[in-house]
Amino acid sequence: MSHSDSQAAHTLAEETRQRNEEASKAAAAQKRKKLFSIFGGVVAIAAIGYGTYWYLIGSRYVETDNAYTATEVATVTPAINGIVAAVDVVDTQAVKKGDVLVRIDDADAKLAVDQAAADLDRTERKVKGYFANDAGLAAQVLAREAEQKRASAQLLSAQADMKRAEIDLQRREALAKSGSVSGEELSNARTALLTAQANLKAAEAAEVQSRANIKATQGAQKASTVLTANTTVDDNPEVVLARAKLDQAKLDLERTVLRAPVDGVIARRQVQVGQRVQSGASLLSVVPLQQMHVDANFKEGQLTKVRIGQPVTMKADIYGGSVEYHGVVTGLSGGTGSAFAVIPAQNATGNWIKVVQRLPVRISLDPKELAQRPLSVGLSMVVEIDTRGQVQAGDVQPKTASTESRAAAL
Repeated sequence: MSHSDSQAAHTLAEETRQRNEEASKAAAAQKRKKLFSIFGGVVAIAAIGYGTYWYLIGSRYVETDNAYTATEVATVTPAINGIVAAVDVVDTQAVKKGDVLVRIDDADAKLAVDQAAADLDRTERKVKGYFANDAGLAAQVLAREAEQKRASAQLLSAQADMKRAEIDLQRREALAKSGSVSGEELSNARTALLTAQANLKAAEAAEVQSRANIKATQGAQKASTVLTANTTVDDNPEVVLARAKLDQAKLDLERTVLRAPVDGVIARRQVQVGQRVQSGASLLSVVPLQQMHVDANFKEGQLTKVRIGQPVTMKADIYGGSVEYHGVVTGLSGGTGSAFAVIPAQNATGNWIKVVQRLPVRISLDPKELAQRPLSVGLSMVVEIDTRGQVQAGDVQPKTASTESRAAAL
């Protein structure tokens, strides 16, 4: 083969190789374009699917893991002072409403009951004396009125005697001029007149005294009647007061025994036998686990559609994600946690920085589910509210889509 033929063959091979490379690049570019088209379609379908899910399902739920169980803890405090005689419970012990928790030494309380009972009996006797005295004063008024009538009659009699004595003296003085009456008889007439005048003055004084006696007796009767007016022995104010003191003493005696105010579990026991306790001091607490609720702290931007009565699904960390609780939104707090802090934030200062706030939302729990799987105070919960759901009147368990049904929708 000549040199020219060899060079021509080499050139032909090089052109063939270049055409093959260009064909391979074109095929690769076409393949990449096809793959990008498929990927773009998949992304578009996923975006449409996610958007549809979010619009139809996802946007109706708001969720937070900043939620904790809580309940209205009953604090047991004594109503009286005293020394603790016995403590019948320990921490974590379950109790029923009315169970005896603490006993306070009742010796002083029993003495107070006996003293109050004696005071009541003495007061009843005294009030009976009021009624007897009132009746006696009424009789005295009648007697004084009779004495006054007798004094009036005696006054009239004395006045008549004086007039008769004056007439006799005038007649004898006229006869004495003619000598028809002796001097002794005239002297006796004058003496009789003086005696009649003295008797008249005595009768007048007796009549005045009798009137004064009537007024004094009537005044004493009124003073006595004030103590008994419109009352009997049983409803007299003094007896009622003494009876109230006896009832108070009996109540204090009953209060020496402290009982559980609600069903629950004993917590924070601080009382010991022999300890002297003061009225109002905290001795222990009773936690009503059957009345547990959840306080969920949602961000303020999550609460746009949250309303009272919406159904809620919850999970407790203590039982894991396989156990669900159901409940209902029962209330929204009147302020954020920072607003009720001991030292609230001063947002009016110049160095203010906006911080997203959280607002507590109170959620009730289904009592049946709570009875099956009890919760303690302060446990962490994951809460999800269905902002489009509604709880029918009378339903215990809210109507809300479960996690499984939402997962199936995907």
